[in-house]
Amino acid sequence: MNGVAFLRRWFWLWLLGLPLLALAIWGIVDNERLFFATTLNGLTLAALYFLVASGFTLVFGLLRNVNLAHGSLYLLGAYVGWMVGEYTDSWLLAVAAGFLFAALMGLLLQIGVFRYMHGDDLRQTMATIALSIIAADVALWIWGGQIYQFDPPRWIIGSTALPIVGKFATYRLVLLAMAIVIGLALWWFLARTRVGMMIRAGVDDRAMLSASGVNVQMVFAITFAIGAGLAGFAGVVGGTALSIAPGEDTRYLLAYAPTYGVMFTFVIMALVLAFRPHGILGRRT
Repeated sequence: MNGVAFLRRWFWLWLLGLPLLALAIWGIVDNERLFFATTLNGLTLAALYFLVASGFTLVFGLLRNVNLAHGSLYLLGAYVGWMVGEYTDSWLLAVAAGFLFAALMGLLLQIGVFRYMHGDDLRQTMATIALSIIAADVALWIWGGQIYQFDPPRWIIGSTALPIVGKFATYRLVLLAMAIVIGLALWWFLARTRVGMMIRAGVDDRAMLSASGVNVQMVFAITFAIGAGLAGFAGVVGGTALSIAPGEDTRYLLAYAPTYGVMFTFVIMALVLAFRPHGILGRRT
């Protein structure tokens, strides 16, 4: 059975990989500079999506909390960061403010909502969808429908000369580096620190961790706060690369069709509950 699964996996890799390889070779031959510039643009945009998704993955992958208000934390963190940046004229303080505000909101979500809905995916889904709609209306009421954008620090304004590609926006390169550093930092935090080990132990056996004298709820609250804070951090970083406006909260949850993001959220939820109530990758018990 393992051999069959191995062959099946390699079959799909070849089936998908060969056409992509052929297209890449054709693109390089046709216009080398355009191909690599487009690839680098795609990588930097993927880095931004990673920053947004890293917090969601931390919360959902470890705590199994379905937080569909994660995009709202991104947007609210961006707005608060923009206000602080306008007042202090400091991009770094704006980043810190976005992170801290979203982390505080995440902490309140864990204590006030998810603490009482552990393991109940449907209630978590419905509650966070409602909270995201409320948050979007509150943001629209406070900040209006204007489009805001951060000015990046002076040391990363401009462009950097790269081989083949030529001049490329320095901020986008810094964004890519940020994503790599944060990814490595999250791995180190979860795999090498005491708190990370307690988080993983709490996911596997909450009762045993609690019996050993660890405050499980505090550990989970810290984890949720970090995940939410990463969304606020990404809000400021994304607002610098792109912009801040109503609707950005759904753009990053459903990137391919942000206009219909809210509708797709309900459709996907209904389909999963109808055909895979035990989870997309879950098994029947």
